[in-house]
Amino acid sequence: MSQPERSHGRALIPEFRDLLDMLPTMSGLRPALDLHSIRVEDRIEGDTYVLRAELPGIDVDNDLEITVHNGLLTIEAERKEEETEGGRSEFRYGSFARTVALPSGAREDGIDAEYDNGILTVRVPLSKPEDKRRQIRVRHG
Repeated sequence: MSQPERSHGRALIPEFRDLLDMLPTMSGLRPALDLHSIRVEDRIEGDTYVLRAELPGIDVDNDLEITVHNGLLTIEAERKEEETEGGRSEFRYGSFARTVALPSGAREDGIDAEYDNGILTVRVPLSKPEDKRRQIRVRHG
């Protein structure tokens, strides 16, 4: 049996801030309610789960950490920017995190990540999931 094909440009469940964007009268509240999440899209391409995350302006070597544990993939990033011009300086910074559940059959030992032009692409190879279902006998009292 082959893996089901799933292809969509957005997560199946919209983020809270995406819902706010749908309501024009409340969109002004978005900055106050932003939960420092990372916007992602994911899909299954053949035998690979592909997750893409928008992370512009980060230093990959120092400000990005990707971990996997018990079927959960976590992306943590920190953005730091400083501009100094004519005796005036501006600082912009923030921490962002996102954890996603990997699909069944994900091979955690084969995960690969690439960062290009502000987009992080994580590829997770998939194998046929084992059928771990078993029948439980019911004892009579």
